[in-house]
This record gives sequence, structure tokens and C-alpha cells, in this order.
Amino acid sequence: MAIERANLLKMANLSVKGLIESALSFGRTLDSDYAPLQQFFIVMEHCLKHGLKVKKSFLGQNKSLWGPLELVEKLCPEVAEIVTSVRDLPGLKTPLGRARAWLRLAMMQKKLADYLRIIVFRKDLFSEFYEDHAVMMEEEGMVIVGLLVGLNVIDANLCVKGEDLDTMVGVIDFSMYLKGDNDNNGCFESDGQISAILDQKNYVEELNRQLNSTVGSLQGRVSSLETANSKLIEELAIAKNSIIRLQEENLQFRNDNVEMLITAQKQLELEKQSMSEDLEACQGCHPGMDDVYNEAHRQLRAESRLRQDVESDLLVQISMKQEIEIAMKLLEKDIHEKQDALVSLRHQLEEVKAINVEMFKKLKGSEDGLKQKSEMMSQLEEKTHRVTAAMKQIEQRLQQAEREQEMEEKGSYKCRHELGGKVDMLQRASDQKEQQLIQLETDLKIEKEWRRALQNDLKRERNTISELRAQTQQLSALKKEFLGLQEENGQLQRICNDQEQALQELGYKLSESKLKIETIKEANKALQGLVWLKDRDAACCKLCGKEFSISTRKHHCRNCGEIFCNACSDNELPLPSSPKPVRVCDTCHALLLQQCSSNT
Repeated sequence: MAIERANLLKMANLSVKGLIESALSFGRTLDSDYAPLQQFFIVMEHCLKHGLKVKKSFLGQNKSLWGPLELVEKLCPEVAEIVTSVRDLPGLKTPLGRARAWLRLAMMQKKLADYLRIIVFRKDLFSEFYEDHAVMMEEEGMVIVGLLVGLNVIDANLCVKGEDLDTMVGVIDFSMYLKGDNDNNGCFESDGQISAILDQKNYVEELNRQLNSTVGSLQGRVSSLETANSKLIEELAIAKNSIIRLQEENLQFRNDNVEMLITAQKQLELEKQSMSEDLEACQGCHPGMDDVYNEAHRQLRAESRLRQDVESDLLVQISMKQEIEIAMKLLEKDIHEKQDALVSLRHQLEEVKAINVEMFKKLKGSEDGLKQKSEMMSQLEEKTHRVTAAMKQIEQRLQQAEREQEMEEKGSYKCRHELGGKVDMLQRASDQKEQQLIQLETDLKIEKEWRRALQNDLKRERNTISELRAQTQQLSALKKEFLGLQEENGQLQRICNDQEQALQELGYKLSESKLKIETIKEANKALQGLVWLKDRDAACCKLCGKEFSISTRKHHCRNCGEIFCNACSDNELPLPSSPKPVRVCDTCHALLLQQCSSNT
């Protein structure tokens, strides 16, 4: 059994390896017509069948693969989907066909290794179906499950409905694995491949031995069934003869019964007539005739009872005849079923014989190939001897070359000693130059860092200038917003104070130039001499451009005479023309404040 497990493991290894290599070269998506894939399923079927316990049935012994696969469903809920789909397939009628469909669906899900790992790890539960020496109960099962993990790189697109899985012949085609001479001239250089071929030959012989044993067992079953069939035929003939006899006896009983009934009826009629005549004749004169009449009446009753007994016997015989006919029909049905079983067993025997013949032919072919390969091995050994001789000559030449090299090394040692002093001088000079280079590099790095720092400072100054410009623009905008948001004066008072301080600082800077002060004074004088603008001449505010209406009223600036809205002229300052504070616009307010600050 250990040899069988080893052979099955090697066949599984060959089929998985060949399937992966051919799939990677042909394409990762495979269909059901792909020959290596079909051979892989046949090999897996043989591995799962190995060591199955025999279950007795009506036709003899039977090994069912579907039992352990159904138990996997209880241990792994994911398998329930596969099992339900297999049961729903209309073309599957045998447990073997369902098991083959299960293998194909698990292959498409890429979980065949995971499902079979459950069988390997739960040996206590699956020992109900497998013997202790089965492949799936030993270490070889673990190795096969590990090989199946590599099949996850392959995508399989299989059509299970179109295949006839019930009647498929599960025989391994070894021609795919026994390669020819032209393909393997370079592969037989290693002893491992030769041992693999010998293992294949041993497996073929073992498979042939198993087939011979199965053929012998099938022949014994056929002979036993033929003897049983002949016995049943004899019993059927005896039963038919007994039925014919019983039918003849039944007919005789019926005829006798009919004749007896006819004679009894005639006698009764005659006796009735005679009794009626006697009664009429002797009724008045013979009073003792009543006793005779009573006796005749009793005889009539006894004859009627006999008639009823005969009729009951007749009914019993009819029921017995019906039971015998039913038994005959059942015997004929059983004989027909056994004849059909014999025909199917004969077909199986013929198929097994044909397979045995094919395997014998393939075995002869493999033996011939092995002889040719042994001849090639002898030729290769001769070539290896020649190569070893050539290698020895090359080694001798190498030794001579090494000797010459030693002589040359001795001469070169003197040259190296002389060149050593020169090399030291050059090394010192190079060290000094390297130190100078290091100093220059450090100076260059310092300059680069200083330059980067200057560039960063320049960028910061530019950013501060841009920020200052933006702040000046924001100050002008904030000034306008401040005039418009006077209702929120309490909340924004701090911001207003900051803006006034900034304006004061600008005024201090502007007051440094006397020319600017004189221009401001001249502008102030010019503004004081302007004409008072009339109300009809102004339609909008001169400063913000807001149109005047009922809600936005017109206001004159007492300094320049222009018309503004309330927001743009909400300032009061004393003027030279009026000592009291009067309304002025924002521009005049700013100019007057600058003038006052410059004077102070």
C-alpha cells in the first residue's frame, strides 16, 4: 500500500506541475476540453478513491466518493453552495458523477485545496469512509493538498452541464507524462528524471496489476450472477409448470363444481316435484307424512350447505391463482433486472479488458522507450568519460599556467617594490591636494549658506514691503469702513485708535518736509476760497459716489463748499471763519488735522 501511495503522489505531482506549466504557456484561463485539466481531475479521482471502504448493495460491493464530500459540507458551510448546485444538475444520476461535478466546481472557486484540507485534518470523522492506509489519511494527503495550493494561479471556466460525468471512463493517460526521445535529449542528463521514468513504469505495472485483480473479481461476480440467473430460470420454469398444473386442476374443479351444481339442481327440482305430489296425494289421508317432509327439508338444507362450501373453496382457489400470478410477475421483473445488471457488468468487463490491452500496449511502448533511453545513457556515459579525460588535460595545462604565473609574480614583486617609493610620494601630494579641496569645499559650503541666508533675508524684506503696502491699502479701506460703521463705534474703538496713531505717525513723517507743509497751507487757502455748491448741481456724494435720496440727505462741507453724504461729512472742527465746530468732509478733516499737527 505504501508503493501505491507513493505512485499516486508522484502522479499528482506530475499532473499538477504539467497543468501549471501548460496553463502558463497556453493561457491562465482553461476550459473543460483542455486535456491536461481532464487528466488532473482523473488523477484526483484516483487519489480520493484510494482506500475507500466498501459498502454492500443489491448488485454487490460499491465504493462511493460522494459520501465523504457530503460530510465536508457539514464541516465547512461554504461547501453548501457547491453541493446544492450539484444536486440541482439534471443530468447527474450516480454518486460518482456528482463527485466529479463537485471537483470541477471547487476548482472554479479556487478552493479545492482548502476543502480537501478538511479531509486530511479531520481523520477521526472521515475514518468512517476511508481505511487507515488510504492516501488522504496519511502524510501523502498533506503533500497533495500543498501541491493543490499552486493551482490558485489558474482560472478555470468549466461547463459542468454539458459533460456526461456519469459514464466518463476515469483512466489516466500516461502518454502525456511519458515523453519521447526527441523532446528529452537534453533532459536525461540528470539521474532524477530517469528515476521518475522508472517510477512511472512501476506505477503502470501496479495499475495493470490492479486492473487484472478488478477483472478477476468482475469475472467472478459475472459467473456467480450467471449461476444465480440459471437457478432463477430453473425455478421460474418449475413455477410455470406448477402454475399450469394448478390452472388445469382449477379448471377441473370448476367443471366438476358446475356439473355437481347442475345435478344437484335437477335432483332438487325432481325431489320438490315428487314431494309436492306426495304432499298433495297424502295430505288428507296420511298424517304421518309430515315427518317425511321434514326429513326431505333437512336433506335440502344439507345440500345447500355443501353447495356453499364448494363455492367458498372455489373462491379460495381463485385468490391463490391471483397470488401465484403476482409472484410470477415479480419473479419475471427480478429476472429482467438481473439480466440488465449482467449486461452492464459485461460491458464494464469489456471496457476493462480494452483498457487492460491499451495499458499493456503502453507498457510495451514505455519498455521500448526505456531500452532506448538506457542505450542513450550508455552513450552519455561514454561522452562523460571523454569529457573527464579532456578535463584532466585541461587541469595539467592549468598547473603549467600557474607555475608560469608564479614566475611572473616574482618578477612583478621587484617592480612593485621600486614603484612603492614613487607611489608614496604621489600619495602624500594627493593627500595635501585632498586637504586643500576639503578646505575649498567647506569655504564654498559656507558661502552657499551665507548666500542662502541673504536670499532668505531679501525674500523676508520683500514680503514685509508687500505686507506694508497691503497694510497701507487696508488702512485707507478701513478708514472708509470706519466712517460707515459708526454705529458699531463702541466695539471698534480700539481699531480706530490704532488707525489714528498710524495717521499721526504719517503726519509726523510728512511734517519733516517744509515744502509739503507749504503746499498743504496753499491747498487749504485755495479750499477756503471755493464757491458754495448749490443743491441742484449735486446728484451724488463727491467722495463715495452714493446717490442722494430721501434716506441719504445732502450736507455741505463748511470748508470746501462741496456736497457730501452724512457718512462722508460726519466730522466737526472749528474754522477760522467760525470759532465753533462746524461740519467738514473727510478730506478737509484730514488736511486740517495735518495742518494743526505741523503747527504744533
